[in-house]
Amino acid sequence: MIRTLKILVALTAVMMISATAFATDPLTQTVKDGCKVELESYCKGVTPGEGRVLACLYAHEDKLSAKCEFALFDAAVLLERAISALAYAAYECEDDLEKYCADVPVGEGRLLDCIAKNKKKVSKRCLDALIETGLK
Repeated sequence: MIRTLKILVALTAVMMISATAFATDPLTQTVKDGCKVELESYCKGVTPGEGRVLACLYAHEDKLSAKCEFALFDAAVLLERAISALAYAAYECEDDLEKYCADVPVGEGRLLDCIAKNKKKVSKRCLDALIETGLK
């Protein structure tokens, strides 16, 4: 069970840590703080990005402290919540995204920027979802 949980955490956290846009977010900070000893002991020379740091932690999973394991679990929970918020906002804004942002490439906040540029035309339902999820 713990091994499966660690694999799940590693896979989901790869998305989190490999994205430079999230370098200072609470998810990354949770792992940095909780796994500080392990990062310094086992992963000091690892170049961040592309999930390399998480791969290093995974390679040393048998040596992780309870504090680090909890930090990884906590980060996975935070990530799951963030993904749920994005899914909810995407659902609520689906019509607006199709209407005003169909030609906008996905990623790097471009769709949120498009919605913001069109906020006077965007539905109340979409705007409310963005506010409720903290995306606006």
